[in-house]
Amino acid sequence: MSDLELCYLPATEALAAFRNGSLSPVELLKAQLARIAEIGSDINAFSFLYADEAIAAAREAERRYRSGEQVRPLEGIPVAIKDESLIAGKITTFGSLIFREEVASVTSPVNEHLINAGAVIIGRTTTPEFSCAGFTHSRLWGVTRNPWNREFTTGGSSGGSAAALAAGFTTLASGSDIGGSIRIPASACGLVGYKPPYGRNADLAPFGFDFYNHPGPLARTVADCILMQNVMSGPHPLDVVSLRPKIEIANQPADLKSKRIAYSIDLGFKQVSEDVRKNTLDAIGRLRDMGAEVVEVDLGWTLSAEEAARDYLASIFGTWVAQYLDTHGDELSGYTRSFAQSARTKGMREYLRSLEVAGEMYGTFGPMMENFDAFICPTLALPAVSADFEPSNGLQINGQDVEPMLGWLMTHPFNTLSRCPVVSVPSGRAPSGVPTGIQIVGKTYCDQDVLSIALAYEAEIGAWYGSNERRPILG
Repeated sequence: MSDLELCYLPATEALAAFRNGSLSPVELLKAQLARIAEIGSDINAFSFLYADEAIAAAREAERRYRSGEQVRPLEGIPVAIKDESLIAGKITTFGSLIFREEVASVTSPVNEHLINAGAVIIGRTTTPEFSCAGFTHSRLWGVTRNPWNREFTTGGSSGGSAAALAAGFTTLASGSDIGGSIRIPASACGLVGYKPPYGRNADLAPFGFDFYNHPGPLARTVADCILMQNVMSGPHPLDVVSLRPKIEIANQPADLKSKRIAYSIDLGFKQVSEDVRKNTLDAIGRLRDMGAEVVEVDLGWTLSAEEAARDYLASIFGTWVAQYLDTHGDELSGYTRSFAQSARTKGMREYLRSLEVAGEMYGTFGPMMENFDAFICPTLALPAVSADFEPSNGLQINGQDVEPMLGWLMTHPFNTLSRCPVVSVPSGRAPSGVPTGIQIVGKTYCDQDVLSIALAYEAEIGAWYGSNERRPILG
C-alpha cells in the first residue's frame, strides 16, 4: 500500500490491518506526518502538531497489537482535535491571540473518551476565533484553505479538522457544532459530519448547558463517523445533561425501500445557489432510485428562524465573547468584535423570543416527521465562501443580499431543534471543484435512523475518498 493510500485509509480498515499485522500504527502515522511536512503549509490545517508524542503513542499501540494485549476501540488511530476543546497540559487557543499561551488544566469529556479509547492525538486543528464563524481564518493562525480549491474556505468553525481529513493528514478529527460548525466544513470539504442530539456527547460548563452546542465527529466515511461517535458519546460526571444510558450505533445500512423521506430545497426562506440545488436534487434522485419514497414538504418556516438563531447565539455565546471587548478588543478579529458588539444589544426579550420561535419551528417539523423516517435539505446554500471571507463586505446569493454570517448556512435550524440528530454527507461538487452536501435529519434522539440512511446512500454512490480520482489534487 502506498503512503498516499495509507493517508486516506479509513479507520475501520486500519484497525483491521493493525489486528492482522499487515499494518503498524507507526507506519500509518509516519505516512501522514510526511504528507503534512510536504504540503501542510499550503492548507494550514494545524495550530499545533504533536509529532514526537504521537510517534511514542503509536509505538505503544504497535506493542499492544504485537503482544496480544487487549486493544481499545481506537487503538493506534490518528485523531486531530479541534483547538477549542481542552486537553490538560496543552495550550488551547480558541483561535485567539488572547489565549495563545493558555494551558488547560482539565480535559474535555469527549477528548477524555478519545484518549482512553487509544486514539493517537496527532495535533490540534485551526478554528476561527472563538469558533464564532462559518469560515476558518484568524489573526492568530491565518487562513485555512480548502484542499479542493484553495481559493475557498474549508467552512468553520471546525475548518482545520475538515481540511486535515480532506488533505489526508489524519484518519479522524473532532469538531463541535453550535450553529453548524461540524456540518458546514463537512459539506465544504466533501466529508461526513455528525451533529448528535443534545446531551449525547458530554461537554464542560458553561457550554454543556447550551442546547445549541454539540461536540461530535468528522470523518471520510460514514462507518468511521459511527466508530468515532460511539467512542465520543456517553454520560460524564462533569456534565449533568449528558444522557444515560450510552447508546451504540450499529454499522447497519437501511433498506430504503421501506423508507419515507421528506425534503425541502430552501427550508422556505433561504436563497440557494443553482449548483447546490442541482446536486441536492441529484442526491434525492439517487435515494428514489434506491426505493425510498421522497416527498417535498413545506415546513412553514420563515426568516424568523434565522433571526431567532442569531439572537440565541448572541445572547449566550456572544455574551461570553463580549467579556473580552473592553480588555482585549484590540486583539480580536473583526468578525469576533462585531459578534461581541451585537451581543451587547441583545437581552432577555430576544432570548425569550428565540425560544418561542424554536417552539413554532418544531410545531410544524415534529408533526410532519411523524409521517417520515428522515428529512433532507442542503447543508449550505453556497458550496463555500472565499477562504479570506470578511462578513463586513456583505454576501449575495442569486443576486440577492443575504445576512453574511448565517444567510449562506442551512445548518442553524437544527441547532435550534437540537434534539434532532443530523448527518451531513456529500452530494456532489460545484464547477469550482468545491464539494456540496446534504443534511439527513432524524426524529429526536433517533441517531440510528439517520446514520443507517447515510450508510445506504454512501454504499450506492461509492466511497467519497476511495480512489485518487475522488481525492483533491495536492502537492
